[in-house]
Amino acid sequence: MRILKILVAVVAVGSLAGCMANDTERALVGAVGGAVVADALDTNVVAGAAVGAAAGALCDDAGFCR
Repeated sequence: MRILKILVAVVAVGSLAGCMANDTERALVGAVGGAVVADALDTNVVAGAAVGAAAGALCDDAGFCR
């Protein structure tokens, strides 16, 4: 069940990140999503937010959210 929650969160964040207009907005959405996933996994929320922010900011450069 935990895997399902994580997959839903990743899909939701990924779809929202594509709708944002610039890297800053995508980074904010990624940070929130990363913190939520980290909290669901009972891991470090700050580290999750940092990873999510980096993923959100760089997703358009990687070609995921165009």
